[in-house]
Amino acid sequence: MGFYNSPNLRKLTMDLLDFARGPALQVAALIFVAGLIWRLLHLFLTQKKTDISEARQSGSVGGGLRAIFSRFRHHEPFRKRTRNGTILAYTIHIGLAIVVLGSAPHILFIESFSGLGWSPMPNVVIHFAAALTLAALLTSLGRRMSHPVLKMLSNFDDYFTWLVTTLPVATGLMAVAHVGARYELLLAIHILSFNVFLIWFPFGKLMHSFIAIGSRYTTGVTFTRRGAKV
Repeated sequence: MGFYNSPNLRKLTMDLLDFARGPALQVAALIFVAGLIWRLLHLFLTQKKTDISEARQSGSVGGGLRAIFSRFRHHEPFRKRTRNGTILAYTIHIGLAIVVLGSAPHILFIESFSGLGWSPMPNVVIHFAAALTLAALLTSLGRRMSHPVLKMLSNFDDYFTWLVTTLPVATGLMAVAHVGARYELLLAIHILSFNVFLIWFPFGKLMHSFIAIGSRYTTGVTFTRRGAKV
């Protein structure tokens, strides 16, 4: 206890916390925004091939919209075999949304730079969602490493994206529970892990959060034009 309460350690911890939520967060946010702009500009400015074939079916816009919603579930023949993965994916995505958008500290953080704020959810809901999300993330890693096909298809991006997503959840839970170290140190590590998440976001598979809907729409338009059912 004396070591954790020493003046030098307290100062070091506070310096790390100030760095994490100051310069480190500013640099991470700058890279995040610049990376998003670069990826989106590259996506929109890349020359697309003109489809000169005759359309086999009209209503391609409607097909694009159908594709957005139809892809939230797998097609009937595959649902049973993909059920576990689907449950894990929805648990992670919904859990992260609850934690990020429902936690009072996170709402205050969002309000500090956007001016937008709303009422937080009860702490018990946030803590349960975070614990469930962490469990789903750990289960998904085990599934990826043990499933022959997933293991073969997985690369550095998959594992590093898992890591930078899991660390903020795990360190956030540790900070709330005051487990492992002083709260200020755990909070600093939590914010630093979030900074790494921001930096990696535009360059890895996390980018799907921004392009998934547009990609589904484009695929639906293309398939409908070619006469395929979406």
